[in-house]
Amino acid sequence: MGAFLSNMERTDVLIVGAGPAGIGVGLALQKLGVQFHILERYGVGASFRRWPKETRFITPSFTANAFGLPDLNAITPDTSPAYSLGKERLSGPDYARYLKALVGHYHLPVLSKTGVQRVEVLPEGFRVESSRGVLETRFLIWATGEFQFPHRPFRLGLHYGQVRSWAGLAGKRFVVVGGYESGLDAACNLAALGKEVWVFDPEAPWERASGEPSLDLSPYTHERLARALSTRRIHLVKAGVEAIRREGQGYRLYLSQGELRISSAPILATGFEGGFAPVRELFHWEGATPLLKEESDESTRTPGLFLVGPKVNHRGTAFCFIYKFRARFPVVAQAIAERLGVDPGPLEVYRKRGMWADDLAACCTSRCAC
Repeated sequence: MGAFLSNMERTDVLIVGAGPAGIGVGLALQKLGVQFHILERYGVGASFRRWPKETRFITPSFTANAFGLPDLNAITPDTSPAYSLGKERLSGPDYARYLKALVGHYHLPVLSKTGVQRVEVLPEGFRVESSRGVLETRFLIWATGEFQFPHRPFRLGLHYGQVRSWAGLAGKRFVVVGGYESGLDAACNLAALGKEVWVFDPEAPWERASGEPSLDLSPYTHERLARALSTRRIHLVKAGVEAIRREGQGYRLYLSQGELRISSAPILATGFEGGFAPVRELFHWEGATPLLKEESDESTRTPGLFLVGPKVNHRGTAFCFIYKFRARFPVVAQAIAERLGVDPGPLEVYRKRGMWADDLAACCTSRCAC
């Protein structure tokens, strides 16, 4: 391992994160012959291995490569999780297996158990301080994902990302704070176990129908919710939770409309953040959104620093699903190739397979265009 590290002390591209974003953009760079390495703190697909046992992808996998249509959950034009795994609704561990298979098949240079502590901007490139030494790179791609970075607006409560199995939670009645995908996934799984569940969200996502899949609940979630509601064990409440306090052996929730006491720890389905700590100051921000150049997904503040994955956002459109953010891999790879003087021609396969969203004027205004 030491020899491998010494050989990569200076490279063209460093990718931080070996989830679908990091591996996907790595595969795009590999098609161009660009030198790169992937740094991964835990292991390939680690976030997916931490999903609750019962959780499934809200986007189905289906093999249609022969018709030029990529699997919605594929991160490269010539593979399909449905074909590889023989499943339509993938679990987290299923997807981790797919990612690990890609790393092995394509011999991707992934260095596991390598966390990044600090990033320093050089006159041309970056110095990256990692748990295995100091590396230098001309370009840096941040691909750390979200799941391992839960957003916790309350000190008390069990975050969705901490749950390993809904069957392992003791209690008969539960409160879920947040009514978007993860909140309703929690509620439906708990209801299926015979639990009674109250879901609180002031925006009532279950009522929204904008036509934008980044905002609306998926059809899969609507189907499951309809079945769960028929059991009368789920209660959807359009109200916010303002505070959570410990009270004896239970909890008291202070709502925008009243109070509620419950014995089980509230489930926080309050979303996820990105692992931006080492590079936060290298981006301009608009609220919780890092600002990027539209033509390259490059930081507007730091040249040579790119972002891939679910935190990519342009014109108010979040590229938060795999089938969306994968369409920006060739955009990043092309920008790097042009600066290295490399022919980006091999990337055309992404365009032919509908996996290249470079026209943001159309993409961000035509609902689901990407």
